[in-house]
Amino acid sequence: MSRAVLSLGSNLGDRRQHLADAVAALAKWLPGGVIAVSSVYRTPPWGPVPQDDYYNLAMIASSPDLDAYGWLDLCRELESDAGRVRDIRWGPRTLDADVVVVDDVVSQDPDLTLPHPRAHERAFVLLPWAEIDPDAVLPDRGPVLTLLAGLDSADISAVGHVG
Repeated sequence: MSRAVLSLGSNLGDRRQHLADAVAALAKWLPGGVIAVSSVYRTPPWGPVPQDDYYNLAMIASSPDLDAYGWLDLCRELESDAGRVRDIRWGPRTLDADVVVVDDVVSQDPDLTLPHPRAHERAFVLLPWAEIDPDAVLPDRGPVLTLLAGLDSADISAVGHVG
């Protein structure tokens, strides 16, 4: 059984609906495997491209059939189903689905670096994750709540839930 923390975000179109569709798809594909879903948070965009705010959430899911690359494939399928286009790095997107951690896997593979290489710098990942697992630890970095305490999250606000 593998357990993954996923970070989902959207800032194009109906942001909340894109997130809801992704969560619903995961619940369908992983019967009984969606363990927890955070609130939805409005967050400022990351990176140099001017764009609208994101809606972000974190979720914890498990599967007896997926390894780390299986989780990556699942995230890519979610993005594809949402019509994501990859034309601008850090640009706007209908859905961004990132694998943050899978169990205690550490990987430096360019296709799948685990834990996510910038998760410790991103309050929009850590805040929703801490909501659903306050005892979480980011491998090789430390407790999520400790990491979050060192980041500015003043511009992040909860805006409800999906579904």
